[in-house]
Amino acid sequence: MSRNLPAGRIVSAIAFSAVAALTLAGCGSSGAAASGPGASSAASAMYTWISNENDRSQWQSFIDAAKKTDPGFNLTLEGPSFPDYWTKVKTREASPGAPCIITTQGARAQELKDLLAPLDDLAKKNNIDPSKYNQAMIQGMTVDGKLRAIPYDAAPFVLYYNKDLFQAAGLKYPTENYTRAQFISDAKALTKNGVYGLSLPPQFVNGPAPALAFADGHYPVKDGNLDITNPDFVKDVQFTFDLVNKEHVAQAPQASDVVDVSQQQFMSGQAAMTFGGPWMYQTFTTKTKGTVGVAVIPSTSGNPISMIQGSGFGIAASCQDKEAAFANIMKITTADVIGAVGAGHGNVPTLQAAMKAWAGTKPAADVSTIETLLKNGKPLQTTKNWNQVETLFTQYSVEGFRGTKSAETILNSVASSAK
Repeated sequence: MSRNLPAGRIVSAIAFSAVAALTLAGCGSSGAAASGPGASSAASAMYTWISNENDRSQWQSFIDAAKKTDPGFNLTLEGPSFPDYWTKVKTREASPGAPCIITTQGARAQELKDLLAPLDDLAKKNNIDPSKYNQAMIQGMTVDGKLRAIPYDAAPFVLYYNKDLFQAAGLKYPTENYTRAQFISDAKALTKNGVYGLSLPPQFVNGPAPALAFADGHYPVKDGNLDITNPDFVKDVQFTFDLVNKEHVAQAPQASDVVDVSQQQFMSGQAAMTFGGPWMYQTFTTKTKGTVGVAVIPSTSGNPISMIQGSGFGIAASCQDKEAAFANIMKITTADVIGAVGAGHGNVPTLQAAMKAWAGTKPAADVSTIETLLKNGKPLQTTKNWNQVETLFTQYSVEGFRGTKSAETILNSVASSAK
């Protein structure tokens, strides 16, 4: 999300070409990708999201970590920005010479299922034990009963908070049983002197609405079908809108705002809380004006339940050398590799064996919060038309935040327009 969405889920103005290959295995490397005897170039190529230098650094870290065990390992990467990926991957994989390895999120595996080859036989042949992985991620990567990708991270959505601002307001830090009532009370107390209680992006999945709904046991998809008009989910989205137009604890985002607008508000100290994934942990804890802590998503009951939407590596259905591609995936999803990536970028590993490396020197309270959410998290699963849902919600939600349209009206419009 990654993963986790990855660290590069901050959408930047920098966009890398969807067709220009980026060889990230080290300076002076040739374009040839030889990850083992007989491995084809397509099997050693990956199509992924490369929005900015954060993404580029993350993919490089997978390669560098794998090279410690296999010095000859190499992957050639290409891809567009994250928002464009979900459309362009379909075009790229339909063209000659397309990369065999493609990335996906558990949340979007349904959307890409026709592109992703089932991996069950290859996993069994390579003695992959699904029980070793975060089960929400395995569930998210399974479509029509078939495993479509090997997850590398499990990204529980969290609430980040500025400890300095909480202390200045005389407030206790959020606990692992954080209620909506306490959340609203804290946000109001923090909204003063030009600082808001929290910052909000207009996006759907990268915004708070689904995460808040998950925390209360309400989901946007039921039995594989879009279910965003069910009354409970509508009520949760309205709660999100009301944070701006009723509670006045956040500014109304603009449809044109990318995710990093709200992130910059938080990092600059203009907002005391923000919602996000663990892929932002390294950035927030090192670049925020103030000390940052991690809390659970507030729920009505206080029970800590998180929306998990991590990412993984799959194989294109059109790939001619699936065994070689799978061998390469195995090299970048060992506990040592994803532990090293998690330690450097904040991605929460999907393998329990890699959690110690991820935890490193992080504060015990932050580690405990993430582990609690991993245990209680539920996978975000979407539909084939999810990209339209995302686009339409971002477009229409501005009126919800402004209070000119209700969540019911907006969600009905999204549901009827998404095909």
